[in-house]
Amino acid sequence: MALIVQKYGGTSVANVERIQNVARRVVDTAAKGHRVAVIVSAMSGETDALVALALAAGGDRPDPREYDALVSTGEQKTIALLAMAIQRLGAKARSFTGAQMGMRTDAAHTRARIVSIEKERIFEALDAGAVAVIAGFQGTDDEGNITTLGRGGSDTSAVAVAAALEADVCEIYTDVNGVYTTDPNMVPAARKLARVSFEEMLEMASLGAKVLQIRSVKLAQQYGVPLHVRSSFSDEEGTWVTREEDVMERLVVSGVTYQRNEAKIRVRGVKDQPGVSARLFTPISDAGIVVDMIVQNASEEGSTDITFTVPRGDFKRAFELTEAAGREVGATGVAGDDKIAKVSIVGLGMKDHAGVATRMFQTLADEGINIQMISTSEIKVSVVIEEKYTELAVRALHAAFVEHGAAAPTSE
Repeated sequence: MALIVQKYGGTSVANVERIQNVARRVVDTAAKGHRVAVIVSAMSGETDALVALALAAGGDRPDPREYDALVSTGEQKTIALLAMAIQRLGAKARSFTGAQMGMRTDAAHTRARIVSIEKERIFEALDAGAVAVIAGFQGTDDEGNITTLGRGGSDTSAVAVAAALEADVCEIYTDVNGVYTTDPNMVPAARKLARVSFEEMLEMASLGAKVLQIRSVKLAQQYGVPLHVRSSFSDEEGTWVTREEDVMERLVVSGVTYQRNEAKIRVRGVKDQPGVSARLFTPISDAGIVVDMIVQNASEEGSTDITFTVPRGDFKRAFELTEAAGREVGATGVAGDDKIAKVSIVGLGMKDHAGVATRMFQTLADEGINIQMISTSEIKVSVVIEEKYTELAVRALHAAFVEHGAAAPTSE
């Protein structure tokens, strides 16, 4: 008998019919003798509707405390409906809001971090033979205020619950049947991965893969929680996200990812002196804007150029701040481009396989695609290119590394 945590996203519980489908899957799992805790998201479209109401009533910046109190109700609707559907099938079920199950967070409304989980009430339900149906995405702070965890919060809730309960597995159910080598909507030849390491999944999630959120993968890695990403509309085996040593086939490249929501800023003629870079980036950091890639050219006659990327939604504000900071440090000019994309390759096999970056660059060159920026780590290479070449680049790299690639030798 195993203790299994299952998480169902918004598309899996989009309507009553789908909630009943989830209920059948949960009851089937429990009927095999397993203890089951289920974390659910709001029904598809529900959170967007609640956010729209918040903006209509509270303006562009509604009070964060009241915003969280409102948007958290989406998950509360789902847990009640799912518990009812499970009970209708003759099984026991008990629903819990974040507050009821003891999900404690800090007080950072709309982006709270989990501090602790009081797991006793969940175990009481499980020990009584009931399925614990838990609202994802939410918790309470020390003063009892409702908080929400931000984007991907239900995935994070599920992994946190699995870690607290020391579950055997955390199953992440979604509308796709696993993690693919790239976006199958863009590349029909994309194939599902049987297993992928936490490290690879972290890189893929941060570089554009949308199956899992970064926070949930980090949490799973930290506590050693095996993740099984699978479809709620099929019984097919999905993708296991686990420790590196449990990944048997170490592919040179496991995935090709892309991000179109990037923008680039270039600061020209910056004095090559200590402290200048800090003065440039401090205003951007203070504004809460995340800087991704940074490239500094070699110094010529005491000055250099610095180029960096930011999320496209922050481009206008970042450009204004950079212009102001550039004037203060004596830069000769600032230029920007919000029509770029970042394309990346990720794979454990890159650790012990030479020439990967060279092959990537040559593949892009053969397609006439110019590389504007490069960033690397032990298991990934990312490049910035013109946005219009995104699909061509992804298709070419997938063909070069995945369709015609092979497993890399291990270093054992």
